[in-house]
Order: sequence, then structure tokens, then C-alpha cells
Amino acid sequence: MKAVLTSSLGGSFKIDGKRVPSVLLTDNGLLDKLKELWINNAKVMIICASPNDYEKNDSVCECLKEAFPMSGLNISYIDKCDDRNKELIEKLYEMDVILLAGGHVPTQNEFMKKLKLKERLMNFNGLIIAWSAGTMNCATNVYASPELEGEAIDPYYKRWITGLGITEINIYPHYQLLKNEYLDGLRVMEDITYADSHKHEILAMNDGSYILIKDGMEVLFGEAYLIKDGCKEQICRNGESVVLKAK
Repeated sequence: MKAVLTSSLGGSFKIDGKRVPSVLLTDNGLLDKLKELWINNAKVMIICASPNDYEKNDSVCECLKEAFPMSGLNISYIDKCDDRNKELIEKLYEMDVILLAGGHVPTQNEFMKKLKLKERLMNFNGLIIAWSAGTMNCATNVYASPELEGEAIDPYYKRWITGLGITEINIYPHYQLLKNEYLDGLRVMEDITYADSHKHEILAMNDGSYILIKDGMEVLFGEAYLIKDGCKEQICRNGESVVLKAK
């Protein structure tokens, strides 16, 4: 199994609230890396993050159906797995590529457990591509950072949940967008994420950055910061790469 864990994949943008297909992100060689790993005329399955948001799921699927060929990645089949067709997961081993979509981390995590996705992926030999929430849920012990109003001050909200075990790294995507944001009157980074980093390591990545997992190695490409014990340190810059895990 090979995996590319991104903050953002690209493939669409919104015009007047409607998604329009576009080329995948090329930052830090992301698209070139996908081309190296891609199987011609690939069969692709999307694991949705919002299993009952059918309009969003259909839109994402339709955009990627055009975005992949537009980006030089040929496909012969693409479909999404959500609440309407959970039985589609039985075809996982027929796929060349599994996409783990973005959305609300705990919601997608619960759906993945219903699909028994972790167990199914243990024998999957294809390519996994994840972005945003999908990337976060790839961790063994997922940091489900508060995202929706009320979650940051809810004493019962679970910030650490079990994930797919594809990596031990807790990835925090969209850092460039969230670093100055507030939630429930708290600073998203300093008051929430930094506080949650005690005894934990959290890797904050900008859009355009990603981790490649291949042949027992994990390599980070692009701008990223390590947050640990309430402190932040830049560990990689755009145009650079860092080995996070050697063979």
C-alpha cells in the first residue's frame, strides 16, 4: 500500500457556491508525485466524510471525475461510498485508488468504523489519497481538533479517537487558514491546539504540503510545523522535503 496524505488535494473551486472542476494542486510536486504512483485507467472509490450530505458527495465525485483526467490521471471508474450505498465498500479490493475525502473528522471516523475500513485496508495493495479530515483519520490515534461551534467548550467532546493506523503522525491541515482563527471565543491554535499538544506531537501543514508513505518510508513535502508540549517549530519549507520515518 502507498499513501499520499495532503492538507488539500484541489480538483475544484467554487463559483457562486457551486463546485467547478479544476486541476489538482501542483505545489511541492504533488501532482507529479501522483502521476508517478498512478495506474493508467484507475478504478477509484471515494470514502465520503459526510455520509448523509448527498448533494456535497455527488458534487465532489462529479468534479473529481473531470479533475483527474484534466490533471493527466486517467480513470476508468469512479464512485463515492456514503449512506446510500455502503455495500459499495465490498468492491474495495477491485479498486486501484481509495480517496478519503475532507469534512468533519468525527463524522467520517464513525462512518469508517461502520465500513470496517481499517480492517479492509490491511490487505489493500493500491494507492490511498487523503485530504483534510481524511488525512487526519489516517492516524493510529487521531487528533480530532474541535471544529464546529460548541465543540471546543464541550467537556464530552472526544479530541482523541482511534483511526486507520496508516501513520502514527497526527496531521493538522489548513494551518495557513486556521492559525489566526477563533472558535468558541478561543484562539484555535494557541488556546486549543497548543494546549492539546502536551504529551502529543501534532504536525501542522499548509495547503500544498503532503506526506508520501511508500516502501516503509514517510516523507514530508512542503511547509509544515511540529507542535509539541505547547511549542511550535517549523520543520519543512516549500520546495523542501524531510524524512519523517525511514525504512
